[in-house]
Amino acid sequence: MKQKYSTDMSPAERAALWRQRLFEAEAGLTRYLTETRGGHDIDDWIAVRAEIYEGLPGPSGAAAAEEWQRVFFRAQALMERFLVSRYGHGELAAWARAGGEVHRHVEPDHGRGALDPVLRIARQAELYGSRYEVTEDGADRAALRITHCAIWDYRERARARGVGLTLDSPCEYCVHAMGANVAAKGFRPRHELTEGPEGHGCHWEAECAA
Repeated sequence: MKQKYSTDMSPAERAALWRQRLFEAEAGLTRYLTETRGGHDIDDWIAVRAEIYEGLPGPSGAAAAEEWQRVFFRAQALMERFLVSRYGHGELAAWARAGGEVHRHVEPDHGRGALDPVLRIARQAELYGSRYEVTEDGADRAALRITHCAIWDYRERARARGVGLTLDSPCEYCVHAMGANVAAKGFRPRHELTEGPEGHGCHWEAECAA
């Protein structure tokens, strides 16, 4: 299939996407606490937010993308621990749905229909250096196959350094978040987790809901 788009990003574009992902996740968790928990644990959440936003790098510079990747990963780990320790693993989906509503407003629409949310997944895969292929690129239906998810690699390197991780796998939250983003843009998400010779992967589809 001849692709009519590119997921290649400059360092500045990578840093911007890390910042947007951080905003979506953090604003989503604030929304979750407001709407679902009636603002419980406000003091603890403010303390976590202060830790998330402490010592942020600048928005540009040669190492900005790598610095913002570390910021995002640290923030994600803090948020997962905060949510799961108080409300349990079962609330990851509700957090993801709240983040999806934030995503609906902040992620630009490029007029490509179902391909737009699939390319957002592709760009996220590109951030980690995952191996993937867009297998369908229609406006009514689009699909992506990740044959090696490099998020696993990044997490295991962090675990080896002694970073405490709440979730056993990235998929525990990631599938909820990506599905919520697709649905928030008005498309029906479908996914399948895979494991093959290249490692952990997944297959994603976005289809017109009508």
